[in-house]
Amino acid sequence: MHNKLLAGKPVSQWLEEHSLIRDMAALNEVLWFNPGTMPFNEAIKKISLGAGDVENAAARLDRFKPYIAKAFPETQAAGGLIESPLKALPAMQQAMQQFYGQKLPGQLLAKCDSHLPISGSVKARGGIYEILKHAETLAFKAERLSIGDDYSKLDSKKFHDFFSQHSIAVGSTGNLGLSIGIISARLGFHVTVHMSADAKQWKKDMLRSKGVEVLEYSSDYSMAVKKGREQAAKLPNCHFVDDENSCDLFLGYATAAERLKRQLSEWDIIVDKDHPLLVYLPCGVGGAPGGITFGLKLIFKDNVHCFFAEPTHAPCMLLGLYTGLHDGVSIGDFGIDPVTQADGLAVGRPSGFVGRNIHTMLDGAYTVSDEHLFQLLALMADSQKLFLEPSALAGFPGMLHVSRNTGYGQKINLKNAVHLAWCTGGSMVPQNEMQQYYERGKSLIPN
Repeated sequence: MHNKLLAGKPVSQWLEEHSLIRDMAALNEVLWFNPGTMPFNEAIKKISLGAGDVENAAARLDRFKPYIAKAFPETQAAGGLIESPLKALPAMQQAMQQFYGQKLPGQLLAKCDSHLPISGSVKARGGIYEILKHAETLAFKAERLSIGDDYSKLDSKKFHDFFSQHSIAVGSTGNLGLSIGIISARLGFHVTVHMSADAKQWKKDMLRSKGVEVLEYSSDYSMAVKKGREQAAKLPNCHFVDDENSCDLFLGYATAAERLKRQLSEWDIIVDKDHPLLVYLPCGVGGAPGGITFGLKLIFKDNVHCFFAEPTHAPCMLLGLYTGLHDGVSIGDFGIDPVTQADGLAVGRPSGFVGRNIHTMLDGAYTVSDEHLFQLLALMADSQKLFLEPSALAGFPGMLHVSRNTGYGQKINLKNAVHLAWCTGGSMVPQNEMQQYYERGKSLIPN
């Protein structure tokens, strides 16, 4: 392994020259501030997407509201909008201060994508958006739908039969598969979800109960994606949802930013140079945190500071960003296995599309151990009665990291900061499994 060449250098040389990589290979928690961060006006020039692309995605979701409200009654109160609440966490902030033995200045909030309707995770944004766009494109092409139509008519036998002539494939560690499977099956597509070894059994069971074909692999996420891609290439009329390279997923996630802006305004929260917004985003392959970062930067520009959070056993995006190799490097190159209870983040190779596009917009990244995730899970349950899956707690150490780093704190007014942890999943976890998570977390907190 140590003789393998990466960008012309053996792995052993990378390890020798870079203490951060040595720490990652040793599975230690690490923190990295991005030296390549640029002012927004410079960073945006390096990406081919812009505000118009996100606005188009938001408009498409608006067109689908009547369909969503009809097909998924839990969204009716919001008029078919798939959105999550914003939550203040004063008790969790206090519990974290006590746990870490350190004052954490600013205000801690959670964006509860853990409680998004339909599939209960952040993947309900990008995943559902990509399938709705594909369905709309097919219906337009067949002249069965026009932009001015009431899209609720898509929830009918006629359209179900039409979409059943087409299929969808995706590779997933769990949550993306849930969102793609649930919406695709409801529309009428034949859908296959290729699941990696770390996917939770309850997620597979839920998909099968919705009529989704689930294929399981004893290997990791990369193998599930590879098999999904191969299946789609062989089948006529099959759309492959490419979590590693999809612009549609990315834009679906990016629509979250405008909605967050409205929520902050309703709370009279100002975001400006003196009142910075720091956002901590759990990261797997990178699509969801990358898209959200892009959307937030478009709106808040240099007043928002985004960090990615990854498990110590799966720091693929950090490795790609730090080395500059993006999808040209994997954690396996350094002997790291993606074995983590943060199953949604158990990815070995990052999205090159995301890494290259958001590299200059990101403030930094850090890793968090499973033990730390479970401790935070129990603290959250006890302090706020908010129950999340382990991976959804990855954002919370971010507040500690920026508070501890005096150099970073001097650049940013942390006293007036809003710290926003993006809670990515949890509301659909079966109660008995959540109880096991909680008990494990409690057992890890020193008395």
